[in-house]
Amino acid sequence: MNLKVTNKYIYLVLLSFITLTSSAQEVNWLTWDQATKLIETEKNPKKIFVDIYTDWCGWCKKMDKDTFQNAEVAAYMAENYYMIKLDGEGKEAIEFKGKTFNFVPSGRNGYHELAAALMQGKMSYPTTVFLDEKMNMLSPVPGYQKPKPFLKIAKYFGENIHKDKDWKAYEGEEGK
Repeated sequence: MNLKVTNKYIYLVLLSFITLTSSAQEVNWLTWDQATKLIETEKNPKKIFVDIYTDWCGWCKKMDKDTFQNAEVAAYMAENYYMIKLDGEGKEAIEFKGKTFNFVPSGRNGYHELAAALMQGKMSYPTTVFLDEKMNMLSPVPGYQKPKPFLKIAKYFGENIHKDKDWKAYEGEEGK
């Protein structure tokens, strides 16, 4: 193999590696307690984003892979939100706003009371929930979201557009 071919091969391998690593980005998921501590201790806390999932949910896994691993989505979310993964069927008790939320055995799998509260009783997976810097509800968003529509929703809350414009007006804008 001559030097020119070897250099070309190395270049292609490096280019492929760079492309793969730049398109898949790791998200720094926090526990509920970690995010709560950051809200309480940071000088300028971020908003909270909660991904409510279950282990058996195929759309949850697809959203993890397609949406949350998207480089643009991951970068925006890391900059603007504390990101929490919440198992909708998790067994661990969680303290929130002076109340303890527990697992409730029900039906085949049961559910976590905090997940039910955040989803406003509509047990649908995945559901993503946006909370403000004081952990007040902004909105639950049920269902799988592709990267571009998800990013638009995240910016709506992350940039406080929701304070001045209703969703329909914002959604109808071109170029966002």
